[in-house]
Amino acid sequence: MRDYPSPPFPSQPQPVPGSQAKMQPYPDCGEQTYTGSGRLQDKIALITGADSGIGRAVAIAYAREGADVAIAYMDEHDDAKETARWVEAAGRRCLLLPGDLAQKQHCQDIVEKTVGQFGRIDILVNNAAFQMSHETLEEIDDDEWVKTFDINITAIFRICKAALPSMPRGSSIINTSSVNSDDPSPSLLAYATTKGAIANFTAGLAQLLGSQGIRVNSVAPGPIWTPLIPSTMPDEAVQNFGSKTPLGRPGQPVEVAPIYVLLGSDEGSYISGSRYAVTGGKPIL
Repeated sequence: MRDYPSPPFPSQPQPVPGSQAKMQPYPDCGEQTYTGSGRLQDKIALITGADSGIGRAVAIAYAREGADVAIAYMDEHDDAKETARWVEAAGRRCLLLPGDLAQKQHCQDIVEKTVGQFGRIDILVNNAAFQMSHETLEEIDDDEWVKTFDINITAIFRICKAALPSMPRGSSIINTSSVNSDDPSPSLLAYATTKGAIANFTAGLAQLLGSQGIRVNSVAPGPIWTPLIPSTMPDEAVQNFGSKTPLGRPGQPVEVAPIYVLLGSDEGSYISGSRYAVTGGKPIL
């Protein structure tokens, strides 16, 4: 077992949305450690928020498992190019799709461009998210609340709807929820609320799409060391991030990727409507 970093971490404030290259310790997305075994051979995956963090780890794992990958991200071009470099180093094709998922047209565009490049979508990973930390309700302005919902849940609805005609039987949709859907952090009120919505959307959509042979599941990560943390949370929380889990540390993105591989693979052919916790020991009941 690898000895992953434990807090306390150094002070490292960043502007939103954060850069993985500036994080200390540098997140492990499996660049040097993930080994594939052909479980997604020749599948086509569209992953949102794949420039860094969990999305990058999933993109690397998918490529090493044999998939071509389309990466949707906001404007973190350097991080996205680094992800693409690892995908292409695995011998797979990579399509970069920058833009704002809060915009309806962009949600449709990333699907259209992915299908135009690769012909179909076998795995759709809705992973992009926005959060900000606030200690009072009064601090959350209306525009930020709406933006959080537009990116975190409305975009998922729009992307799924746009992608469905290009997803054959046996395809898989995987949505990133959070431990916050069960144990909401009051300082992440808007974010936690959207993550509860994602869990319910996933469970309902799985029932709607079952007859079409398309599976829908969600993953509920606990505290995972990604650029979202130093760019959106108070410095003290960053320095002690993950310390309250039973394992006493945050998870690394590479530790989340394997469940996305299972759910995207044919080995998960009877898994649908479920939610999988990757929380360092904190139960989701």
